[in-house]
Amino acid sequence: MTDRAFAAFERLFGPEFGHGKSFDLAPLRAALNALGDPQDKLPFPIHVAGTNGKGSTIAFMRAIAEAADLRVHAFTKPHLHRLTERFTVAAKAVSEDALTLAAEQIAEISRDLTQFDAQVAAAFLLFSEEAADITLIETGMGGRDDSTNAITRPAATVITPIALDHQDALGATLSEITMHKAGILKPGVPAIVSRQRDEVREIIEARASRIGAQLQLQGVDWDAYAAHGRLAVQTEEETLDLPLPTLAGQHQIDNAGLAVAALLFADAPISNDAFAAGIANARWPARLQPLTRGPLSAPIRAIGGEVWIDAGHNAHAADALAQALHGMDAKRPATTVAIIGMRARKDANAFVSTLASAVDQLIAVPLSEDHIAPDALAQLAGAKDIDASTVGSLAAAMQNAARLTAPRVLICGSFLLAAEALAAESA
Repeated sequence: MTDRAFAAFERLFGPEFGHGKSFDLAPLRAALNALGDPQDKLPFPIHVAGTNGKGSTIAFMRAIAEAADLRVHAFTKPHLHRLTERFTVAAKAVSEDALTLAAEQIAEISRDLTQFDAQVAAAFLLFSEEAADITLIETGMGGRDDSTNAITRPAATVITPIALDHQDALGATLSEITMHKAGILKPGVPAIVSRQRDEVREIIEARASRIGAQLQLQGVDWDAYAAHGRLAVQTEEETLDLPLPTLAGQHQIDNAGLAVAALLFADAPISNDAFAAGIANARWPARLQPLTRGPLSAPIRAIGGEVWIDAGHNAHAADALAQALHGMDAKRPATTVAIIGMRARKDANAFVSTLASAVDQLIAVPLSEDHIAPDALAQLAGAKDIDASTVGSLAAAMQNAARLTAPRVLICGSFLLAAEALAAESA
């Protein structure tokens, strides 16, 4: 089925990637001004930057807010199947008609926008026209020059773990990337920051001090950790005793804790019961998600194996996946198989090398769009002493994995591959 909204944005503003334009928010700010500055009319906006965990952290905040009977706007990216997934308007998914209409309205004002500029303008416009209690905004890439940073008066800013990714746009070093991410901090606004490497933390601290942001650092001003089968979130004023998230992996415990801390320091109207219900009920697809019911996973499940999917595509995500796989060792099947496909612009060597310690076999597959050749992925895995092979499709990879004894299969490396897996599972 055609994604009509995405087709409209592509027709009006060009491709989402590869447009060749440098960071420049001036055209977007001019368009927003012509629209009546909707970015200044958002209810209780919380702006989230970082390398990994942004979407999951927003998913936890959204679930918590909805458990408190608050109406939520949310903008996240990327999407798995349809562009409308990125836009939640007053707790409901936006319709294709409404999103397409917003794109056309913005195009009448300016065609000199990148497609992501236009998506952000559409989000702000749609959100400003519908009553809600809280707005959750995820950066696209970076922070300082990101289209979402047209927000000037957030209720809070949040920074998830920062690591290497998008080096072609944000800079080759962790310091350069951090300076981009820290650009969302605002004077006098709470800045809730997850645990970071020392060089990252120091840059964020310097930026916060220079502009007068109200810095709240994990490990200093607050903390979150698993204890006795529960999630503890501790500030100087209180300690919340909450259920562990159902989303798998230690990294989701960290993301849940960050979500709770962000809402606490932003002084959102959330009760302890709503915090607990939201953490327990939060869902976020393609983040170490088990496949348990559909036709794609059925042959693996039939032989006592299990199938997981994750859209992570950089070394930091691979490290979280490796830790999660090692944490499953108590019930470890005979073989762990990674089925991997990656976009051409990603650092495949870093991803495969980091994941290698938790994987016995790797099956490399092509993607539906620009991708790293499966042979190249297999060579990287072979250099790490992983038994590696290539096949022409995800379906073929699953057939090969089904010949093993009760394997644990992880489908990973790209949102495109995760989306293909979810579609096949629900077919």
